[in-house]
Amino acid sequence: MKIAVLSGKGGAGKTMVSVNLAVSAGQAVYIDCDVEEPNGRLFFQPESVTSKEVSTLLPAFDAARCNGCRRCVDVCRFNALLFLRGVPKVFPEVCHSCGGCQLVCPVDAVREVPKPVGHLECGTHGAVTVISGELTPGEASGVPVIHAALQEITDPDTTVIIDCPPGSACSVMESISVADYCILVAEPTAFGLHNFRMVQELTSLLNKPCGVVINKLDASYPPLETFCSEHQLPILARIPYRSDLADLLSHGILIVEQDPSMQTLFRSILSRIGGMLS
Repeated sequence: MKIAVLSGKGGAGKTMVSVNLAVSAGQAVYIDCDVEEPNGRLFFQPESVTSKEVSTLLPAFDAARCNGCRRCVDVCRFNALLFLRGVPKVFPEVCHSCGGCQLVCPVDAVREVPKPVGHLECGTHGAVTVISGELTPGEASGVPVIHAALQEITDPDTTVIIDCPPGSACSVMESISVADYCILVAEPTAFGLHNFRMVQELTSLLNKPCGVVINKLDASYPPLETFCSEHQLPILARIPYRSDLADLLSHGILIVEQDPSMQTLFRSILSRIGGMLS
């Protein structure tokens, strides 16, 4: 099963839940799709790490062949092309690498060239395969790196934990595209509930089954519990706001490897999800 872990904002505990779920699953694959700030590897400290480049394709134009028909400019729905001084010019930041300009060119004046946008790191932590995508600073979109990371899923029977970017933008949509189930991590505060509503709406629009993990719980917050009840969202776990857990996490330590009660809690989350998907 493939489980995506989301949160409406940074700092809610999304990565904490993801890494501890992966370890609790035993034989598992952890994919860090938070490519602008991948920090799951800080917990895993993976071994035998390999790296490979991720590239996207950009159009390149042959001025000698181009007849100035402008079909490439007209077909681009992302406004990534401009006809300037008799030659099309591409704006890489908004190009979606759809290949439309090459398809419509009547004189074969367009070719595609690779442009590096990031890389993947692959390693292991015990029985967990750790895959981290990292976007090159300055690149506009992490979607190509996320897509490449998800392509590393090769065994349909392996438990896969997908650590999504925070929020509800295009990168999150790409991250949950292959998920069988989504875990929404929420903070029991007014600010946390506001952002939680956005990711809940996204998963609902994409028809993804989901449940909730309430993190940093030090007191009941009825508005969050009521929202979950009204939208038929099962609360999979409530993780207490404890100083000893915060201390372990601040040192990059997996809490399920130190606290038996946390190991039981995370295994129960996996068991409940497995029961709902079976």
